[in-house]
Amino acid sequence: MDLVIKSKLEQFRKDWDLTALSEDQAFEAFAGFSVLSSFYEDKFSPDAFRTGGGNDLGIDVFGMLVNGELLHDAADVREVAERAKKLDVRVVVIQAKTSASFETKVVSDLAENLRHILGPEDVRYPSSSGITNIRECLQAVYGDIGKLSDRPPRLHVRYISTGEQVAEMIDQKARSAEDQLTSLNRFEKVDFRCVTRHELRELYQRATTALSATFTMPKKITLPRIPGVEQSFQGLLAATELVDNVLTDPGGGVHRTLFLENVRDFLGYDKNDVNQKIRETLRDPERRQRFAVLNNGVTIVARELTTLGDEIRVRDFQIVNGCQTCHVLFDQRSQLTDAVQVSVRLVHSSDEDVIRGIVAATNRQTAISEEDLSAREEFHQRLEEYFAAHDRSQILYYERRAKQYNARTDVEKTRIISRGQLTRAYLAMFLNEPSRVGHYKALVAERGKELFKEGQQAAYYYTAAATSYRLEWLLRNRRIQNSYAPARYHLLAAIKMRILGPGAPSPNSRTAIKECDKILKVVWKATTAEQLVLDLLRPLQRAVDAERALGVPLGEMVRTQRFAERVRVEVLGPTNSSAREAGNGTAR
Repeated sequence: MDLVIKSKLEQFRKDWDLTALSEDQAFEAFAGFSVLSSFYEDKFSPDAFRTGGGNDLGIDVFGMLVNGELLHDAADVREVAERAKKLDVRVVVIQAKTSASFETKVVSDLAENLRHILGPEDVRYPSSSGITNIRECLQAVYGDIGKLSDRPPRLHVRYISTGEQVAEMIDQKARSAEDQLTSLNRFEKVDFRCVTRHELRELYQRATTALSATFTMPKKITLPRIPGVEQSFQGLLAATELVDNVLTDPGGGVHRTLFLENVRDFLGYDKNDVNQKIRETLRDPERRQRFAVLNNGVTIVARELTTLGDEIRVRDFQIVNGCQTCHVLFDQRSQLTDAVQVSVRLVHSSDEDVIRGIVAATNRQTAISEEDLSAREEFHQRLEEYFAAHDRSQILYYERRAKQYNARTDVEKTRIISRGQLTRAYLAMFLNEPSRVGHYKALVAERGKELFKEGQQAAYYYTAAATSYRLEWLLRNRRIQNSYAPARYHLLAAIKMRILGPGAPSPNSRTAIKECDKILKVVWKATTAEQLVLDLLRPLQRAVDAERALGVPLGEMVRTQRFAERVRVEVLGPTNSSAREAGNGTAR
């Protein structure tokens, strides 16, 4: 193996605590992480997307992006597909080999296997449960063809080795593979690439560094000096420049993490007059030339910014205002011409108080409440500080900004928890929603006001994160069977119920710390935590067996309130099993 790749692989194994994997398995996870990160920028477990094993037909890593969410399990895909009005789907398949060259037979065999796996007919060869899962994922998105009317799925195939170059014959085989897979008539586009060790190093570098962009902005003025701001500009930026060089990620989609500081995600067009009008303006040849004066524009805050004439480079940056504008521009990029200009304000600051103030001020111009703004700002900062204040053996890192800890070589990646991960863990453990975490967006829409609220105790959030960390450690190190992974949120809820009972979180800080200490004393001692989880697997398995007797597969049952109630009864006994007693406030 190439020495540079080998060095990066060893560091990757340490960072993600994957030392239990063989070198070949770790390389699959490494390659999958590097490639999938070019399509998806949020944090994810790199080992979760491996399919390797017997009868995997050459598929080492599989991921499916459905409406911007990176998924692997067919039940998750079905959940998103059933709720969506329209579907935007990318299928990513990876074969990773540590060999120092590419082989024509590997390309041919992979193409042949994919024709069977991805086609409508049954697979002719013996295949693993991972292959069955891939086919079920495809069936879930093709189940309602009307939702794919705007754009069929796109297929991205990557054959990775540590080879230095791709021979002409290999490239020709890859083009032939594209033609074979295109002939299935199931994909809008098929992209089959052989990834060299140099390209793999670049992909990994991009995956582990903060987001950066370089663009040309000739029409700008420098704003007067402002306390806490290194430099700032106001000006016009060509819409094509904004879309191509700032908004578009390497996979051809929108950089989703650019908008994490926005209180609202993209709202679409249905029942949204503002976005409809922006779209209408861009479609009108005359009005779109006045776009800069018809639209409020975009505010970009960067923690690093350098200029060289008209060229601007930003790193570790966010679009804190203009989420709706940016998404409509991206969606209508075919309508853009050089005449379409966007008003842009650029702010360079590393002062977190200044950045929070800009976020609050720009979002306040829309109909966002002070309560929402507070939840976005101060509470999250206090959580980050609280997590990092613990002893080194018990430290966790709350990632308020995407990739904010990537430059820290002293931070173990498995100890980083994103907002999405923390939200799911807290909902499952302390708000008694282990089944509905699988319906994440709908759940957050319903119960989001109960999250990250002023007056809530940080100890509960930290405890949820720590318990999630330990459970993932047990799964990753095969201390408990990986087959229980789909039920991880039910295990989180069970741990809390077994130690604290069914009560709701206390608003009192002393009570919160006392309760959380009971859980943390177990969680931070690996052997004790393992024994507790093994004990809880027995009642969990009884609930699983009861659902399986009804013909419900594990991936489906964990999303039902009936299963959650079964687990609750098995853990607590029937007298303490109601959702009301468990602290939900209402029976669900």
